[in-house]
Amino acid sequence: MLDAAEALGHVDSLQPKFSAVYRDAAADVLPWCADHDTAAIVYSPMVSGLLTGTLSATDVAALPPDDWRSHHPDFAEPALARHLALADGLRPVANRHAVPVAAVAVAWTLAFRGVTGAIVGARRPDQIDGWLAAGSLALDDADLDEIAVVIERTGAGSGPAHPTAGRVRG
Repeated sequence: MLDAAEALGHVDSLQPKFSAVYRDAAADVLPWCADHDTAAIVYSPMVSGLLTGTLSATDVAALPPDDWRSHHPDFAEPALARHLALADGLRPVANRHAVPVAAVAVAWTLAFRGVTGAIVGARRPDQIDGWLAAGSLALDDADLDEIAVVIERTGAGSGPAHPTAGRVRG
């Protein structure tokens, strides 16, 4: 569909869902954007709080019935345990860089070729502190390798687990 749209006129930007859980865009959409000089501004890099490192299964169980997350499959077993394990697995990288887990989750999306920005939200002003460092956090190959291992080990989500998957690193 992107090729058809591009044939009608340049596609200036695209907004795919993309995170360490929702990685499918890395297999096709993000490379297409990079190859066509199209901005890719990803959304939900912290999976609505699951990859912040601050949410627990107890917190999720206490969500009020009118909170959409209380009825979403990402916030129910078996996915919930995988997502929380992934967030916990990001903690060693966060500790090495002295940043919150949320910053690592967002920075991971920014490490992918084709990603030009990330839409990040907060319910409270103090939550901004959790991901603000992502803008200046440069994850190195060792960090990205470690995160890929965590993604594979937890079985969270689908799609490429490493920014260089399917291409020569260099």
